[in-house]
Amino acid sequence: MRMLDQDTLPSPADVATSGVVPDEIVRHRETVANVLARRDSRLLVVVGPCSVHDTDGALEYAHRLAEASRRFADDLVVVLRAYLEKPRTIAGWTGLVPDPTLDGKGDLASGVRIGRKFLDDAAATGLPLAYEFVDPFLAPYFADTISWGAIGARTVASQPHRHLASWLPMPIGMKNCVSGRLDTAVAAVRAAALPHVFPGAAADGRPRIQRSAGNPDAHLVLRGGPKPNHHAHAVADALDALTAAGLPHRLVVDASHGNSGKDHNRQPVVVADLADQISAGNDALAGVMIESYLSDGRQDVSSAPPRPDLSITDACLGWERTLPLLESLACANAVRRLSNPRGQAPHTRVAPPST
Repeated sequence: MRMLDQDTLPSPADVATSGVVPDEIVRHRETVANVLARRDSRLLVVVGPCSVHDTDGALEYAHRLAEASRRFADDLVVVLRAYLEKPRTIAGWTGLVPDPTLDGKGDLASGVRIGRKFLDDAAATGLPLAYEFVDPFLAPYFADTISWGAIGARTVASQPHRHLASWLPMPIGMKNCVSGRLDTAVAAVRAAALPHVFPGAAADGRPRIQRSAGNPDAHLVLRGGPKPNHHAHAVADALDALTAAGLPHRLVVDASHGNSGKDHNRQPVVVADLADQISAGNDALAGVMIESYLSDGRQDVSSAPPRPDLSITDACLGWERTLPLLESLACANAVRRLSNPRGQAPHTRVAPPST
């Protein structure tokens, strides 16, 4: 028999602390959208652990990052990676929400409660939060806390994820495929900008029909593939692809994953390259992503018990190696900002195509 036991899952309303989106989160979303559209001349920096496995450790990191973000506020809009689901090509630990006990038992009911509390506590630091929406069914549990979202390289071709992105009330980054191809992600940006009708869940858990108006703030994220795509020529190719699709020139570039060859020690090299492009005046580079945590490197999930300060998924840069990267990006953006003080993008924003 393929179907095993079935447990009851709490509804989104059961785990939410409030049915009202705090004004601060709304302001964060508007700020991120303004940075992406270059109405705000600062640089978006999405930084934090590959995935949260220990909420106390992640909150300690969040408090450190919140303090640093105030230091660089003139030039950076710092957003905390608060990822609680982990996509897998085949198998592996799937994140704090699906597997909060880190042992494969899949206590999803506890996971959504633990995850929701963490997001509420992290938002209380004053930082905007970033989240990768892996399972569309889980989005209503967490979306009201999130200021920037991502659709990952393994799900960017998925119609349900594109529909979800069209409905979510925050800017959504579409990552290029694991293969490195851009066309699928560019198509996802176009699809997310359009209105859609699709099934979903209400706050009380009942099925309902979702109708979206389309997300005008969907955008492309370069995360590399078998070869990196952070270099100036790859950025230019991506801008050409956006032009051909009738989309605005705005990019977020991930310093990790395929762009670092999954070697966390190469992230500073990628950031340095991006900082050079930013200081040279490339205004289409609206954001940078960095995988960073309290301690440098990673550990296996089977460690007994896992250290709270060390990633159990991708290796991350430690905190002491992260601060200089934030400073270098802030300095690079200051140069760009002073050369374009009103934050006006050289490319006009165009409406997404109708089909």
